[in-house]
Amino acid sequence: MSEVVVLYDGYSTMSGKDQMSANCSCTLIMGADNIIVDTMTAWDSEKILTALNTHKVSAENINYVISTHGHSDHIGNNNLFRMAKHIVGFSISYKDQYYMHPFDKGQEFNINEHVKVIPTPGHTLSDVTVLVKTRDTEVVAIAGDLFEKFEDIEQPNVWSEAGSEDPVQQVKNRSKVANMADWIVPGHGPKFKVTNEIRLTLEKQNKGHIPDNIPNK
Repeated sequence: MSEVVVLYDGYSTMSGKDQMSANCSCTLIMGADNIIVDTMTAWDSEKILTALNTHKVSAENINYVISTHGHSDHIGNNNLFRMAKHIVGFSISYKDQYYMHPFDKGQEFNINEHVKVIPTPGHTLSDVTVLVKTRDTEVVAIAGDLFEKFEDIEQPNVWSEAGSEDPVQQVKNRSKVANMADWIVPGHGPKFKVTNEIRLTLEKQNKGHIPDNIPNK
C-alpha cells in the first residue's frame, strides 16, 4: 500500500481588484513508487526539497512527477526531478521521449497496483486526478483544481470563478471522483473527508448538469 503526505496545503484568495494570491497543494506519495503531485510555483524549490528531506526522500528518489494540469502554480518545480517520469495533464514523458496514452478516450494510467491516474477534464480539458489506495485501505483522490477547496461543495461558484474550460464535464467528474474516494486533496485547500452528504450534493448537481449560478460552456 501507499502513504499519502500533503507537504503543503494550497490556497487562493483575492488580494486586489484584479489580483489573486494562490499556490497549489503539493503532495507526496510513498510506496512502491515515490511520487510527487503538483510542484507549486517556480519560487518554491527550497520549500519542496526541505519538506521531502523531512520524510527522508530526495529529488533523485522520486519516480514520478504528476501535474494534475499545466498551470504555472502546479508545474513550477518539475525540473527538480530529473530521474522521474513526468505526467503533466494528458502528457507522459521522460526526457525527450513522449508516450502516447489515450487519456482523451477515458483510459486510466496505472502506475502500480495502488496508484492510478484518471482523466478528469473540466478545469482544463486535460486535467487528471491521482487515486491512491492507502495502507488503511482508504482511497485518497489528489484532484488538483477539479476541486478548488472544500467550500466549493456547497458554493460551486468557488470552482467556476477559478476558471473552468468545460463546466459540464467538471460537474460530472467531481461527482465521479467523490464516489471513488474517501478523502480529497483539492487544488487550493486542505484535504477533506468525503461524506455521503457530499456525494449526494455532488450527485444532485450532476443530475441537474450545472448549478443555476454556473454558466454553460
